[in-house]
Amino acid sequence: MNAKLLLKTVFLIVVLLLLVLMGMNNLKAVTFSLPPLVKAVECKAAIMYFTFFAVGLLTGTVLTAGGGRKGGASSAGKPGGK
Repeated sequence: MNAKLLLKTVFLIVVLLLLVLMGMNNLKAVTFSLPPLVKAVECKAAIMYFTFFAVGLLTGTVLTAGGGRKGGASSAGKPGGK
């Protein structure tokens, strides 16, 4: 297993653990408002933490997805490549 992948997995598990702890300890309803897009939304703080985490995770996934090199272009310059 790749050490970098293992480190990323452990980091994600720690962040999820913090998310669970925040959700368990913040049970009151809170109001979220973003005037240009949303007037006011009232829900439990745990749901908001989960939503913000999900949006951040999806944003990071979209930003890091793709962008890889094509196989044909990278192997042509290497010795022994076809």
